[in-house]
Amino acid sequence: MQVELLYHTPDPERAIATAARLCYAPVGASELMETMPEERVASVLSTIMESGHFSTLEHASYTFAIDGVSRALTHQLVRHRLASFNQQSQRYVKFKDELPFVEPPSIAANEQAREIFDGFMKNAQEAYAQLVELGIPAEDARFVLPNAVETKIVVTMNVRELLHFFSLRCCNRAQWEIRALAHRMLELVRPTAPFIFLDAGAPCVKGTCPEGKMTCGDPYDRVKR
Repeated sequence: MQVELLYHTPDPERAIATAARLCYAPVGASELMETMPEERVASVLSTIMESGHFSTLEHASYTFAIDGVSRALTHQLVRHRLASFNQQSQRYVKFKDELPFVEPPSIAANEQAREIFDGFMKNAQEAYAQLVELGIPAEDARFVLPNAVETKIVVTMNVRELLHFFSLRCCNRAQWEIRALAHRMLELVRPTAPFIFLDAGAPCVKGTCPEGKMTCGDPYDRVKR
């Protein structure tokens, strides 16, 4: 898995504080952006995060390039509807050589399971290649491709949606691959807006687990981790 932060709103915390402060300021946003003291920015951000008035967080966004992940992951990822996605198309991109795929750690650690998995992937690759050789369009040949096949995707989320994404996908109960993605994305964004993303992650980072009987039983511990 490769995750790169392609672009983000310059000085996202100041941009968010400016949008929030504008509601109560006699001057325009441009002047606020340029002249608001750092301590005032921090004060406004503190009010936003404590009050839950998160609409202002939507004024800053982040764009990621994500490679080497499975279609099983992106099927989950695109369910976050307040984000924008562009994914490598299996309709237009043909797999001419070895079929790239993601192997789950649980399968990789079991010799018998790995043999079954690798055999299936080889059969899928051969079936796909044969269909393409017969002149079947890639958009139809792809019907034999499994969820394990690697893909690439560009994702843009605003800060509000990122925090929601992290709360769901950094949780220990999230599927292992998208959990790894979420933690990597959080590592990339945290230095750009340390106050906003200070407590980002699973709900147990700053409170109690909301999963009830479904809890993993292993709440986040800053010291332990």
